[in-house]
Amino acid sequence: MSDFQRLSDKARAFAEARDWDKFHSPKNLTMALGGEVSELLDLFQWLTEAQSYELTPEQHRAAAHEIADVQIYLLRLADKLGVDIPKAVEEKMAINEARYPADQARGSARKYTAYQNKDDNGS
Repeated sequence: MSDFQRLSDKARAFAEARDWDKFHSPKNLTMALGGEVSELLDLFQWLTEAQSYELTPEQHRAAAHEIADVQIYLLRLADKLGVDIPKAVEEKMAINEARYPADQARGSARKYTAYQNKDDNGS
């Protein structure tokens, strides 16, 4: 069993034990995910670039917990939609490798449409 599957099973059991599964629709999970991402954003909002790399132990712990909350909601959403996260990541990385050839994208923050064929319609 993969780590993702083990964590997904644990998150599902947690929700079921509290009778929360009925609230965990894809819509609601996506909205909750947005809220958790906002909490993560809040931790970095007024930091400089340098400060964002030099978190205090308390800031680091808070960031780790918010990242965990984001991942838990992603696990629940993927579970509800039947998405295999590792497989989806592998597929998306292959798409990104094609969209962002290293020789063209190296050192650039431009979107792939700046140098890729316009008929690429993946997301």
